[in-house]
Order: sequence, then structure tokens, then C-alpha cells
Amino acid sequence: MRNEIQQTENQHTDTRQTTPFATPAATRRAARRRRVGRRRLIAGGAVLTAGLVAGTGFTMQSALAAQERVQATAAITDAASRDALQLGAYAGIAEAKTHAQAQDTLALAEDTLAEVEGKVDAGGLEASVASLGDYETLPLDEVRELTAETKVRIAEAMKAAEAKDRAAAEQAAAAAALARANTPEGAKQSAREIMSSQYGWGEDQFQCLDSLWTKESGWNYQAVNPSSGAYGIVQAWPADKLATAGADWRTSAATQIKWGLQYIAASYGSPCAAWGHSQSVNWY
Repeated sequence: MRNEIQQTENQHTDTRQTTPFATPAATRRAARRRRVGRRRLIAGGAVLTAGLVAGTGFTMQSALAAQERVQATAAITDAASRDALQLGAYAGIAEAKTHAQAQDTLALAEDTLAEVEGKVDAGGLEASVASLGDYETLPLDEVRELTAETKVRIAEAMKAAEAKDRAAAEQAAAAAALARANTPEGAKQSAREIMSSQYGWGEDQFQCLDSLWTKESGWNYQAVNPSSGAYGIVQAWPADKLATAGADWRTSAATQIKWGLQYIAASYGSPCAAWGHSQSVNWY
């Protein structure tokens, strides 16, 4: 037993003797390994932290992008709603404007029909008015077309009526002028003008002519000789000789005067010569 204890102690002694002591170089290497390990641990933690931060950033960016998409969609929806409301408002405005134009056109057409009544044929305008009268139940495009057509009919009717009025005014003026010319004074004025412009005869010749035709007819363009049928201021016989001066010989003193001056110039050379002959034989 004692021998075994002694052997064990000897073995421990041998073991301590064989274990090498740590050298300074070995100590430094161990320290470096510890520092490298700590740095690796720190770097790994930094990488892990960066990954966590990056992951959080990606998540935040995705959330922001999603929010922006939602906002953009909402903006588009709002814009579409506003556009729809505006389109509806525009449609209402267009309808009101079209109907107002139709009403104004109908009112003008009615006034025009009243104005041209009895002057011109306004059947086309009446038909347009009848069609446009249903504007409230017609499509807007058709209302616009009928309104434009009615305006054209109005213009046509007004133009025709104005032409008719102008012609009537001209006829009235001509009738008034004829009436003035057919009076004795008017006939004498016409004779003076024709004598001077076409024959070069002056006032002395007119005095002879005045005496001659005062004796024959009193300057009455409708005078008729009850015995011979001689007619008019100049007492032409037969009366239809006057037709060579104009178709209106029965109603125009000027036409009769033209024929009478031609006759005097051809037959006597001058009014005074014709007057002298009349004084001698009581005719010319």
C-alpha cells in the first residue's frame, strides 16, 4: 500500500516536470486569438444589426410605397368623380343653352310670320316652326339642326318680304311720280325737259307748244274728242298711233308728249310752226 502511494506521488511529480511552462510568445498569441475572436464577434453583431436595420428600412419603404399607391388611387378616384360631376354639369348647361336658343328662334319665327303674312309664301318657315316646337322631347343634336334650319327659313322669308316691300315702294314711287307727271303742270315740265334735251328748243318754242296743246286738250292726258276719237294731250288720231312711243300711251302724259314732239318735228319743224298752222286751219 505504501509502495502504491509512493508510486502515485512519483507519477504526479513526473507529470509536473513534463508540463512545459508558458512562454511570452505563446502568451501573446493567445491574446491575439482572444482579440480576433472578440472582433469577429463584434463584426458579426454589427452585420446582424445592419441586417435588422436594413430589413426594417425595406419594410418602411414598402409601407410608404403602399401608402403612396393608396393616395394616388384616391386622387384618381376623386379626379374621376369631379370629372363626372363636371361632365354632368356641362351636359345640363348644354341642354339649357340649346333649349333657350330654340325658344328664342321660335319667338323670332312667330314675329317673322306675322310680319310677312300676305306678302310672301312662308310655308317653309311654318313647317320648320312646327318641327322645332317639339324641342323639349327631341335629341339635342336634332334640336340644334332644326334651330339652324328655322333661322335660315326666317332669313329667307325676311329677304323675300323685304324684296316685296322694296318693289311695292318702287311702284308707289313710280305711281306718285306718274301722277305728278300726268298733271297739267307735270306734263308741261316733262315737255320742257324733252324739248331742251332732245331737240334743243328753248322757252320761246315752249310757249308756242303750250298754246297749241292748251287749245287741243288743256294738257289732259285722258282727253278724248267726242267727234273724232282723237286722244290725249296731243289729240292723236287714230289714238293707237301713240303706241309707237310706248305701251303705256293711255296712262302716261310723258309718252304722249314724246310722240307729239316727234310728230311736230317731222311735220312742221318746230312747235311755233305747228301753232301757226293750227291758228290758220284749226288743226295741226
